[in-house]
Amino acid sequence: MIDLHIHTTYSDGQYAPAKTLQLAKQSGVTVAAITDHDTVSGLGEAETAAQKLGLQFFPGIEISVQNRTELHILGYGIDRTNQALHRFCQNHAKERQERSTRLLAYLEKCGAPVTLEEVRQYNHGKTSGRPHFARALVEKGYASSIQDAFDRYLTTPEFYAHVERPKPTPEEGIAVIRQAGGVAVLAHPHQLRLENAELDALVGKLCAQGLQGIEAYYSRHTPEQTRFYLQLAEKHHLLVTCGSDFHGPQIKPEILPGTGIGRSLCIENREIPKYLQEAIAAAQSGRNT
Repeated sequence: MIDLHIHTTYSDGQYAPAKTLQLAKQSGVTVAAITDHDTVSGLGEAETAAQKLGLQFFPGIEISVQNRTELHILGYGIDRTNQALHRFCQNHAKERQERSTRLLAYLEKCGAPVTLEEVRQYNHGKTSGRPHFARALVEKGYASSIQDAFDRYLTTPEFYAHVERPKPTPEEGIAVIRQAGGVAVLAHPHQLRLENAELDALVGKLCAQGLQGIEAYYSRHTPEQTRFYLQLAEKHHLLVTCGSDFHGPQIKPEILPGTGIGRSLCIENREIPKYLQEAIAAAQSGRNT
């Protein structure tokens, strides 16, 4: 079973890398990738754990970029020691810290004040992200669930206008992944909420900027969406990947590693890791020549 979209405490996941991969293996996962948001800090720990567990492992990252709307680019096979990638991640961490200050003021204005200390008890000493703020909002009774906290406070027009941090362009996100010897993949395309023709046009534009794959299999994709994304992959000559977007039961309780939501995932196609490995080898060979 394949799961190439998993988060840990190094971004907004619930568990440390070793525990996360242990849970993935217990769920039947044999091929895994850790793809924390805008950081590679947990990959060393994850690689060691994956080796001990006997998992085929792809070092990854999930980069947030801004087109007309926010979209996410997954990177696989990246060199976590690459200096350009490190500078990119450090800049993101700085921007997240600055956003935290704005977010505290925004929540107080909304009548839902929290302190940074209350938020930090959920981020395990790492940079605070929206899920950590959401958990603090739930704990203080300002929201009934993580999703409710996002809906009420963290995805509103006011949030995006006054709080959200600046993001790189898709071209910049793809470029830093490829510069680090990785393969760039469009994450969970359904979240863009585009009509089929609009998404087709966007994918074509991203391909011209260096996109190499699309996450066609995803926990929340309907069968109809998956079929269309597979058609896009064929049309644009893209790799197909598969990911649950597992964060942990306190954050996304409905999503399990490997199996997704109600066993919506359960992908065992051996061609996916094979073709991804070939693409990574080609990317790294091209970078080194």
